[in-house]
Amino acid sequence: MTNYSLEEKDSFTVLGFGTELKSDYTDYAGINKEKSDFWGAVEEDGRLDTLKAIATNDYIFAVNEAVNNKMMHYAGVMTEESLPEASRAIQFPKGEYLVVKGEEKTAEELSNKLTGVAFGEALPNATNIAYVGGPNASVVMGHRNGLVYGEMWIPVVRK
Repeated sequence: MTNYSLEEKDSFTVLGFGTELKSDYTDYAGINKEKSDFWGAVEEDGRLDTLKAIATNDYIFAVNEAVNNKMMHYAGVMTEESLPEASRAIQFPKGEYLVVKGEEKTAEELSNKLTGVAFGEALPNATNIAYVGGPNASVVMGHRNGLVYGEMWIPVVRK
């Protein structure tokens, strides 16, 4: 069983490079392929390394956000700095977050697992909280025992 909880977080900013996801929001295979292709590109062309150089910690964020009725996906880091070539500074609000913890063999598998548990299990079964939109992120926090570990952070409100 994947572990999830509610945690209070201060506001923070994630600076990222983004892409618009064109697949229908119900086409999980299409969305996952677009995300995978995007991550391959930002790792290969050095954009992710550029972000890591100005990060305030070692966390790597995969952010999902609706912007102007478009489904956007970002590779980002927590920072107060800016880069002219970055796509967006994403503001996460102070407040309660649903936090889903897990570990997998790769960052991509971790993100997919955390997203599935958060939106397929934790939120549908929660009776006292609701996700009302805004950015959400899967966060790769490090490696241990040959696995990638991290969390999904989703801002929520009390019902």
